[in-house]
Amino acid sequence: MTTQEIILEKMTPKHLDGALELSRQVQWPHRREDWELVQSISQGIVALEEERLVATIIMTPYGDDTATINMVIVDAAMRGRGLGRKMLEEALAEAGERTCYLVATQEGLPLYEKVGFAATGETVQHQGEPLPVEAPGHVTWSESGDHAHLVTLDRAAHGHDRSALMEILRKRAKFAVIRDAGEIQAFAAIRSFGRGLVIGPVVARNDSEARALIDFLLAHHQGRFVRIDTDVSTNLAGWLTGRGLDHAGCGITMRRSGAARKEGKPTYHRSYALVSQALG
Repeated sequence: MTTQEIILEKMTPKHLDGALELSRQVQWPHRREDWELVQSISQGIVALEEERLVATIIMTPYGDDTATINMVIVDAAMRGRGLGRKMLEEALAEAGERTCYLVATQEGLPLYEKVGFAATGETVQHQGEPLPVEAPGHVTWSESGDHAHLVTLDRAAHGHDRSALMEILRKRAKFAVIRDAGEIQAFAAIRSFGRGLVIGPVVARNDSEARALIDFLLAHHQGRFVRIDTDVSTNLAGWLTGRGLDHAGCGITMRRSGAARKEGKPTYHRSYALVSQALG
């Protein structure tokens, strides 16, 4: 069997059961609901061998200038035949001139470098049942009228439009906020994912605010399995381990430049569950 005999199709809801089985094969924790979430705001591609789904890749656009490449899985029996590269090229074609981001394993690094991605940092995954903590008094739950301001802060932190993602999170997540003179200055979200809950995004002005937001969410979800992915530059990894969230792996963050565009400098500290893992 060669890759020429494999059919590539646009991912639709009818493919989600097959995608779920594929992610279980590689021992990812995703539920069908998690696949549904990312597929709903993305452009996905699947590879079919006859009617069996054997590979997936998803391109999640954020406005006209940025995208992430997610959910890259090739069935174990199909590896080494160029299918992964073919899927990646199709996803990048869908992205067009957008700048693309992804998180790579060491095994996937050579492929991504061949198509123009360059390493920009490292992300660390932490998970487990958190130790008991006190909820900081200056952190509260968000209110019904806060959503537009949360979207504005998210854009200030990431430098691109994630309003579609934030709308999904408005329906599926709970948000903790820090207010200053009545105005929201920082926030964090928590929602169901995989084995339990995932925290992200976390948008804050400094480490102190990020830690307070996370502590608030942990305090309100004692006894639950929690996951959070952070970039090593946030300096939260050791602190999260101290909160009972064990180091559970790492990945290489990568970027592939698209058309020339003005880069806005983020004004917020960012710690967030990555789109390629948990869509946050």
